[in-house]
Formats: sequence, structure tokens, C-alpha cells
Amino acid sequence: MNKQNKRINGFCYIGLTFGSLIVLMPIIYMLSTSMKSINEIMTSSAVSLFPQRFSVEAYKNVITEYPFFTYLKNSVFISVASTLAAVFFSTLAGYGFSRFRFKGKGAIMMFILVTQMFPAVMLFVPYYKLLTIYGLANTRSGIVLVHIASVIPFCTWMMYGFFNSISRELDEAARIDGCNHFRIFWRIVAPLTLPGLVSTTIYAFIQSWNEYMFSMLSITAEKMKTLPVAIGQMAGYDKIMWNDLMAASLLSSLPIVVLFIFLQRYFISSMTQGAVKG
Repeated sequence: MNKQNKRINGFCYIGLTFGSLIVLMPIIYMLSTSMKSINEIMTSSAVSLFPQRFSVEAYKNVITEYPFFTYLKNSVFISVASTLAAVFFSTLAGYGFSRFRFKGKGAIMMFILVTQMFPAVMLFVPYYKLLTIYGLANTRSGIVLVHIASVIPFCTWMMYGFFNSISRELDEAARIDGCNHFRIFWRIVAPLTLPGLVSTTIYAFIQSWNEYMFSMLSITAEKMKTLPVAIGQMAGYDKIMWNDLMAASLLSSLPIVVLFIFLQRYFISSMTQGAVKG
């Protein structure tokens, strides 16, 4: 490696380090605030990155003074159920669009894509009306259905791109050996799209886990609230417990971090495949 390449690599590392610090700074400040006492936050006149005295008071408050585990259970149930259903249906749809030719295929795919162009707030009224008609308003099942409908279009396009990156010659060879469409999908194509399947799963889970607007507007029962809704309502009109708020936010982000840590190799692998091919 010559000096010019070393210099370029050095600048790249400096840029990446600077960018990483920009991304991590809000998280570091959240962690710092969660480790401060409420007295220090309210009385300190200057913004400090490190607490004067480390305290776990906020984490104790979040667990003991709020029904945190009830909110966590609701978020886990809704996110897992909606993710599994959305990934299942979008995988089948993506495979069908990729491998079969039928009349109106292009129009249907374009319609699926167009549904993602509408602001989410426009869909609240029809969603809520339908849930009310079928008795699913203010229920976890109703929220699951809304989350499924919200993420399926983009998940379908993601899986369609991954399936398109796999050669159809494999399908033809398997068909010569006597495999039907289901066996071709399950035994040959699906294993090759595992990185894409994981990427789609991560996307669907994050979208469902972080969804706030519809859950906030449609859930009124305390025992049905999800973590984003509960955390948003921790900010009162007369007083905001900033340390409790930051502690709850960090705790709610742990499942996403753990999920990405375990699945990151599949996610990174999917970035090198044909996820953007059409």
C-alpha cells in the first residue's frame, strides 16, 4: 500500500469516526441523563455529559412506579405477531410476483407501491372505522392487523427483489427432477434468500416496535398501551421526569439492539445481494 492510499484510508477512518460520534452522541447523552438524579437535572444550570453522582434511581422508578413489564409484554406480543404474519405473507407474495406471470401483475405491484406514498395519518380514520365495525378497537389484535397492513407492501417489494436475484435456472433444474412449486420454494429458493428474509424481518419488527401514532390514538386502556405510547405519556403537563424518561427509552431500545446483534451477519450479507434489483 503506497503513501497516497494510506492517506486516503486515514481520512476515511477519521470521517467514519466523526460520523460515529455524531450518531452515538444522543445515545450517550440519554445514558448520562438516565444515570442522574432528578435533583441534579433540575438544579444544574449547565448541560453536562457526565453526572456528578451516578444513580440508578431512574431505572428503579421505571420498573417499580410504572407498569413497565405490562407495556413491554404488549409491545413484544404486537411486534412479534405482526412481524411473523407480515413476513410470511410478503414472502409468499414476493415469490409469486417474482416467479409467475399473470395478467395485471405490473398494475398490482404498482398499486402496492403507491399505498406507501400516502401519509400514515390519512389512514387512521378508515383503519379505526374498520376496527370499530369488527369489534377490534382498543385491542392488541386490532393493532397487530394495522401493523401488518402497514409493513406488508414494502416487505413484499423487498422479498420480490431478493427472489429476483436468484437464478430461475435453479427452478427449472428442480422442476426437471420432479419438484412442484411448493418444494422448489421451500427446499431451494427460500434457503438462498435467508439474508433477505432476515433483513425483511428486522425492518418489519422495527417498524412495529417503534409505531406510535396509531397506537396512541386508538388505545385508551392503560393495560393495552405499548412502550412508545407509555414513554410518550411520561412527559406530564407540569413536570417531566427526564431521568425516568431517558431510562425507559433506553430499556425499550434493548430488544432492537439485541435483535440486530444476533442477526447482523445476515443483515450485512443481504446488503451485498440483489435487494434492490427489480
